[in-house]
Amino acid sequence: MIKNLLTGILFAMLWASASSATKIGIQSAQPLVIGNFRFFIAGFLMLGYSYLFQKNRLPKGVEWKQLVIYGVLNVTIYLGFFVIAIKHVSAGIGSLASATNPLIISILSAFWLGRSVKKTEILGLILGITGVGIATYPLLKNSFADVEGLIMLSISMISYSVGTVYYAGQKWDLPLLVINGWQVLLGGILLVPMTLFFTDWTNNTYDLRFWGSIFWLVIPVSIGAVQLWLYLLKKDPIKASLWLFLCPIFGFIYASFLLQEPITLYTYIGTSLVIVGLYLAQREKFK
Repeated sequence: MIKNLLTGILFAMLWASASSATKIGIQSAQPLVIGNFRFFIAGFLMLGYSYLFQKNRLPKGVEWKQLVIYGVLNVTIYLGFFVIAIKHVSAGIGSLASATNPLIISILSAFWLGRSVKKTEILGLILGITGVGIATYPLLKNSFADVEGLIMLSISMISYSVGTVYYAGQKWDLPLLVINGWQVLLGGILLVPMTLFFTDWTNNTYDLRFWGSIFWLVIPVSIGAVQLWLYLLKKDPIKASLWLFLCPIFGFIYASFLLQEPITLYTYIGTSLVIVGLYLAQREKFK
């Protein structure tokens, strides 16, 4: 029990830091460049350790299909759109939006499992979306967010939720490190065409800020947080999603201290609505 509690809190702390780390990195380089560096380095590190030291086997047969689908949903679309969105929205909003994932996951799981969607789940989703909207409102006026960024962030969150439901519904015989390594690497490879098409390579500066951002996104986030997330998903995919509600709290703290992003009354109200929505939608899981 204590182990799962500490694992969940540590996951939320690390996962919430991704928005601020990305926001710092895009001051030196373009979003998709940061994304591809992150995915390739993280993928090669995890797979290198897995095959050189743990002597794990390669995926085979249908496992490649599973890894590609999961990589597209969890890396190519989710993180691809997320890193672009962070250029247009505040790091705090990025973390707050992540907290709506349990609500989307809950409803998607209902359709996936063929059960009826509960009224509390619908109400929770409405409150969550309203909360994000309220927290975002003053930032739209002060150029800390724009509509384009919010649309891309929405696509990102939906893809992440679909990926989580897909992952939980598959039978996996591979170790977590192998799954994580391949889904990150394959997702990064499939993101390359988009990166080549949209990137102006003359606008990248590979300075200490860039590499510091990449280091943090690779080690604590892509390797550390994702390993913890897959562990929590393996234990219980629904309860795992509950830890995401801590992300906006940590996210706004990081954004305020590291990026001097404003925390207003709208922030508190919006975050509170998201957390209330999460509780209403999944209060049975808390029991």
